[in-house]
Amino acid sequence: MPAPPLNSDGHAWHHDSATLFGIAKYGLVPPWAPANYRNNMPAFAGRLSDEEIRAVLSFIASTWNEEAKGWQRQVEAQARR
Repeated sequence: MPAPPLNSDGHAWHHDSATLFGIAKYGLVPPWAPANYRNNMPAFAGRLSDEEIRAVLSFIASTWNEEAKGWQRQVEAQARR
C-alpha cells in the first residue's frame, strides 16, 4: 500500500507523536500495523537521527490546517493519560 499524504488530507494527524515517531523510525510494522502488512513505508532508523526524525515530523505538523492541528492536540492529550 502506498503511504497516504502527510498533509491535512491524509491521516497522520490522527496519531499521537510517539506513534508517528515509531512509524517513521521503524516503518509500518508491529505494533503500528499487523504482522506482514504490505506497505511502502520505509524505516528511517540508521538514516536519520532521532532528532532529525522529530524535526521532520514537526515540519510536517506545521503544514496541517487548524482543524487537523486541533484534533492532533486532543490525541496528544489522550496519549499522555
